[in-house]
Amino acid sequence: MQELDTIVNLAANPILDANFLSQCKRTLDEKGALVLHHFLSPPALTAIKLEGDENRHLAYYTSSNHNVYLQKPDVELPPTHPRNRQIVSSKGCITDEEIPQNSALRALYDSADFQAFLCTVLGEKQLYPYADKLSSINLHYASEGQELGWHFDNSSFAITLLIQKPQAGGAFEYVENLRDADAGDMNYAGVEKLLNKETEPKKLGIEAGDLVLFRGRNAIHRVTPTEGDTTRMLVVLAYNSQPDISLSETARMTFYGRI
Repeated sequence: MQELDTIVNLAANPILDANFLSQCKRTLDEKGALVLHHFLSPPALTAIKLEGDENRHLAYYTSSNHNVYLQKPDVELPPTHPRNRQIVSSKGCITDEEIPQNSALRALYDSADFQAFLCTVLGEKQLYPYADKLSSINLHYASEGQELGWHFDNSSFAITLLIQKPQAGGAFEYVENLRDADAGDMNYAGVEKLLNKETEPKKLGIEAGDLVLFRGRNAIHRVTPTEGDTTRMLVVLAYNSQPDISLSETARMTFYGRI
């Protein structure tokens, strides 16, 4: 297995250093988003991009309509209500079992030091992989016109690595603290203003090789449509705070076309 210092640019991102960890945690707690630039070493980034190009033919492509809450429509509300308004998301994806065993992604995902860094910054006691064979590491492809529509996450945190940036588009936009899910406040009025383009979202500046930690449970977010011939490639590193959890069969069929 590859050593961490061959995968992570530890000079720019000393994830074993206590002061750096404290700084990262403070940024994530205050802003709900943390971008670590030049996180991957150049050789690791090149190798992962090559894997993505070679395995792209294995990707399962989906285009789906959904509301921003990622829930079934509320039949007691009209289709034009922000709870029910339909958003489009489209992408290709290869799953964990299609990531090569010798990939730097797998070595990074399994690294005890990387997981310890994540636990400290995220405030988690321990992180566990998904119990199913598909969901832990996913590589997403967004070709021209493909996008991730506005939504809130169901999970409390997301961990991503940008592998290839498109020529244009593919911007990560968000509005922080737009709802309070734990208090049951869905903020329909605020969501409606955003969907009507009356609210200006923030943008995260992300380049290839950057690691992003994002709290999307209460921050609505999207990725704008890819423009141009260069496909946007993004890795999602998915962990759970409890062991033996699988993504639901319904979700696996939706995202991967199989269970």
